[in-house]
Amino acid sequence: QVQLVETGGGLVQAGGSLSLSCAGPGRVFSSYAMGWFRQAPGKEREFVAAINWNGDRTYYADSVKGRFTISRDNAKNAMFLEMDSLTPEDTAVYYCAATWPGGPTVGPISYDDVNYWGKGTLVTISS
Repeated sequence: QVQLVETGGGLVQAGGSLSLSCAGPGRVFSSYAMGWFRQAPGKEREFVAAINWNGDRTYYADSVKGRFTISRDNAKNAMFLEMDSLTPEDTAVYYCAATWPGGPTVGPISYDDVNYWGKGTLVTISS
């Protein structure tokens, strides 16, 4: 059973920044593409950002492009999401996801293509 664990959620004022981390097993971080999804109250889970297996390709949803930065450190079996210029619309539970294969390229990850999920971490942005 693969376990992905998110950390770093919390409460931040609008305009602020927050960093999320995802940790997991080495066999996932060595070969899977990774990504972040989020689910706001009453809404469906949506794709946020993706990164290919070695971290040199990234892809973002239009809603976060230019504000969020995804990265990974395979040596530490970790992935990160740096979130800047946060707005109340970014309030959601954020989920770490892993999808096979890791690819050389990366695009938006479909919910159905995710092999492993984390349990999520809550991000709340106050106005």
